[in-house]
Amino acid sequence: QVQLVESGGGLVQAGGSLRLSCAVSGRAFSTYVMAWFRQAPGEERDFVAAISSNSDWTPYEDSVKGRFTISRDNAKATVFLQMSSLKPEDTAVYSCAAGRFATRRAGLYEYWGQGTQVTVSS
Repeated sequence: QVQLVESGGGLVQAGGSLRLSCAVSGRAFSTYVMAWFRQAPGEERDFVAAISSNSDWTPYEDSVKGRFTISRDNAKATVFLQMSSLKPEDTAVYSCAAGRFATRRAGLYEYWGQGTQVTVSS
């Protein structure tokens, strides 16, 4: 069974930075496409970023391009989301996901973490 556990969320002022981590247990982490999604209160879950198994595919949602960076450490079975120049509109629960397809579609990811809250104050 694959389990995902996020960490690194918190409260930060606008313009600040946070680094989210997602530790994955179970087999074959290095073969999974990993992604981050976020969901603000009353909103749908939105794609943020993804990374292929060998890190050669890293799409980003337009509003986070140039501010967020996704990376992974296959030896440590962990995926990261470095977030800089944070804005109040980045406030959401951030969840990581694992799947077998290089996609932005949440429904195609098989495994999900419980999420970590990111709150950006103005």
